[in-house]
Formats: sequence, C-alpha cells, structure tokens
Amino acid sequence: MSDPTSTRRPQIVVVGDAEQALRRLGDWRRIETQADVKVHHLPLHGAALVSALKDADAVVLVRDRTPLDAALLAALPRLRYLVFTGTRNTTLDLAALAARQIPVSHTEWGPSKDSTCEITWALILAATRQLEQQTALLRQGQWRSSQPEPLAGVLHGQTLGLVGLGEIGGRVAKVGQALGMKVITWSPRMTPERAALHGATSVTLEELLASAKVVSLHLVPTPPTRHLLNAQRLALMRPDSLLVNTSRSALVDTAALVLALQKGCPGFAALDVFDTEPLPLDDPLRQLPNVLLTPHLGFVTEPVFQQFASGVIDCLQAWLAGQPLVRLVAH
Repeated sequence: MSDPTSTRRPQIVVVGDAEQALRRLGDWRRIETQADVKVHHLPLHGAALVSALKDADAVVLVRDRTPLDAALLAALPRLRYLVFTGTRNTTLDLAALAARQIPVSHTEWGPSKDSTCEITWALILAATRQLEQQTALLRQGQWRSSQPEPLAGVLHGQTLGLVGLGEIGGRVAKVGQALGMKVITWSPRMTPERAALHGATSVTLEELLASAKVVSLHLVPTPPTRHLLNAQRLALMRPDSLLVNTSRSALVDTAALVLALQKGCPGFAALDVFDTEPLPLDDPLRQLPNVLLTPHLGFVTEPVFQQFASGVIDCLQAWLAGQPLVRLVAH
C-alpha cells in the first residue's frame, strides 16, 4: 500500500476525550501545521465509530473507552500509528496490530494511583457519613430528616477488607490504618508476608467478605477474577457493610449486585465503574436508594490529564517528524 501522506495531509483522530481535556491541556500548534486533527468527545460505537476512524492515519485513544479489535482494525485501511493514554489498555488486539505492523505508543500515567486512592476514600467517607443524603435534605430546605432513620457510622475500629493490595490497594490500606481501622486482605497470590508489609492480615476471600465493614476492590480483572463477586459471595457480606469498586466493573456480577442490594446485603455500594459507560439512564443501579454512584472519576484529575495531553503530543510529534517513536508497546 502506498504511503497515504504522499497525496494528502495525515489525518489524526482522537476518540474518547469525554473530559474535553486533551486540546485544552496540550499544545497542538506544531502538530496542526503538519496534520489535520479531529477530536471526538461523545462515545462512538458501530458504524459511527468506523466512520470517524476510517480515514485516520493515526488514532489516539483516551484510556480503554474505545475497544479496538481485529474487526474494527480491518475497517481502517489507512491506520499507521496508534497512541493510547496511560500505560495499560486491555481492549486492544495487539496481535492484529502487529500483523499490520502498526506501532503502538502510550503516555505516562501521572498521579493516577494517588487519585484513585483518593476517590476510593471519598466514596467510603461519603457513604459512611451519608453526605449525599444529608446534602439533599439541605437542598430541600430541611435540617434533619422528618422521620427517624439510622444515623451515620464511624470507621474507627471497623474492619477494612481489601481485595487486592497492589499500588492502589496499598495506598488505601495506609489511609484505613490512619483512621484506626483493622485491615485484612485477599488476592489470588496473596501471602501472609506480603500482607504484613502493608500492616494487613491475609485471610480467605470468604472470611474477608463475611467480616469486613468496608470491602474495597483493587484487582486487575483476569478470566479467573471476572465476576469474582457473584451472588454466592455477595450473600456472605454483612447487612451493614459497604462495597466499594473503583477498579473494574468486571470484578462484580452487576445483576447479582442489584439483587443483593435490593435484599440489603450488602447494605450499601459505592461505585465508580460500570459495565456500560456512560451509565445508561435506565440502568437499575440508578434506581436503588442504597448506592452512591460517580461517573468513573478515579483517574479523572487535572494532573493526570496534563500528563496524558503532553504524552500524546510527544508521541505524535515524533511520528510526524519521522523520529524514533516514544514509549512503544511490545506486540
């Protein structure tokens, strides 16, 4: 196939920039002297996605919001370069990209692990102290509820159960300990020694679910951990417990979680990740009174997107200049 740049300017297409941040935070002037740039903010699927990408020489993916599989790749005959933000994207068909000899680059993450730890604790604290409900009362002109209701809880002295104790889980553990919580943990490869390094105690998953006041998920999904929290395991949780997920929705059987919440076990869920994003208007999670929902904000902070924007600019400038590509993904 002849080089598309011989008769036309390179076409660069950015998809998934729901925050409208990459143009605001990056200096695109040099790139736009050499290429045409189109940025899409709304989610694209099916024919609309193919239409947006079919003439692209380079594609930029914000996170893993736009899966790129072999079928989609086959519909993109001009594609010569791919960039994604962050350091991991599990929705790419790297084998198909390698077969087409399409190089793939990524950006750095910035303080995303810190920001995910912080949103985790924002959810835990907001749910425990009933902040959403209490703010709603004030907006309605009330000071206290007109009916007797359970009051907010206190985390000090309670048990924090961490499913996963990696870089984010370890940060969450430190905050829990600072609040005076006992920390227990489980993961597929957890050992007592590794747990002890974080001041935690290694237990079985069943014990963790049955005993923890707060259960927070911090695993990268794999085939064995998909729907790790199914109906049977959710039923083990305390009726006064809080389930928090700022990791990936694939770790939880969402249909089973909806039923479990309707039964009051667990008593509450605070979720930042969902099977379909944006969360559909008719999703049953929106109708439950015992949930706190945020629109996948774990990594959505100004410093992280600043790193994304500058990283994308670096990658594209090297590609347009014919220089060695930066931060290549092995595939």
